[in-house]
Amino acid sequence: MTTTDGEIRVAHAAPPAADAAVPAAVPAGPERSKQRGGGDRMRALDGLRILAALMVCMYHFAGKSGPVATSWHESPGLLFPHLSDAAVYGCLGVQFFFVISGFVICMSSWGKTLADFFRSRVARLYPAYWVAIFIITAASMALPVVVHPLRSDELLVNLTMLQQPLGVPRVLGVCWTLWVELRFYVLFAVFVVWKGVTYRRVVTFCCLWTLAGAFARVADTPLTDELVMRDHAPFFIGGLALYLIRRYGSDLLLWGIVAMSWLLGQRYSVTALWHPGMSGDFHRNPHIIQGIVTLAFLSVAAVALGWLRWANWSWLTVAGALTYPFYLIHEHLGWFAIRIYHRYLGLEPHLTLVASVISLLALAWLIHRFVEKPFGPRLKRTMAAQAAQLARRTGGPRPSTPS
Repeated sequence: MTTTDGEIRVAHAAPPAADAAVPAAVPAGPERSKQRGGGDRMRALDGLRILAALMVCMYHFAGKSGPVATSWHESPGLLFPHLSDAAVYGCLGVQFFFVISGFVICMSSWGKTLADFFRSRVARLYPAYWVAIFIITAASMALPVVVHPLRSDELLVNLTMLQQPLGVPRVLGVCWTLWVELRFYVLFAVFVVWKGVTYRRVVTFCCLWTLAGAFARVADTPLTDELVMRDHAPFFIGGLALYLIRRYGSDLLLWGIVAMSWLLGQRYSVTALWHPGMSGDFHRNPHIIQGIVTLAFLSVAAVALGWLRWANWSWLTVAGALTYPFYLIHEHLGWFAIRIYHRYLGLEPHLTLVASVISLLALAWLIHRFVEKPFGPRLKRTMAAQAAQLARRTGGPRPSTPS
């Protein structure tokens, strides 16, 4: 799940910094030319993001047993025998999100200070997240037969986005991926953004993180797994290297990092996902898992190489903007929608699926339009202004003005 910026724009390639270990002759990558009709926006990434979100959505609605079966009043594997065979692989949309996140975070952090990076992440993640917490909590109180409301202390911890490591029940079922993203942001901020993003620092970070993942598997302790994220790191690392390819052009070192990330990522995905479901009514083929992981890397690589410049439709911008709020609300709120449309209003199962997805996309648009757009930039400006005031009082360096 990517929690990347709604505005995905190319940071045009500048000459590498003095400490950047770039080959003497850097090929002119596709980034140096603007896309026709759409400025320098990479709308294909928006399309990949909404595709990944819909994959995860179908997994939660039609491919996963457990709580959703209560809303359907039957196992999705039996209700949708053919659709469910494909939907069980929808959970791999998370791998798409992580590769895209590595690409976009590297791009958006270029030239930013650590404070800039921190403010942009807070302003991007929290406004829609808090509203999603409020909506799901209200729904659980109105219809507790679907999702039980949490105690007040548990609910308040969920506002921090740290409920996963603290062992507190989650209001949003998908927020475990936000904890993964947060750890990636912290690692990238501490080891790269803190001193300034350069080619050499990103490449060094990718290599050392890959090795740390291997050592963490040898250590096999919960702490090292949490810190290093051995199963998720290859996807972020692959995305980081693909952005460097986008920015500076191809070279064997960067493609070697991408290849290594793919090799490790497909292995981790197969070992984590190749098993029957909880109710035994679906099964995943390891070769299909490998194929989808490969597609995740290839699709972002196609963006990096400029092969998807033709995917420049304006509606992709809207779709990309809806991805984060839709991803936040779709699982638990979707179970409410399924119960209402199917069991209370009597809609046919396939129509229920369509109606539920459309309703959630509409609600995601409302969250984007009336929460993310006005309050995200305002929160960033407020934090920057207060940091500037603090700098004047303490004589410290003044922060840059947010865009």
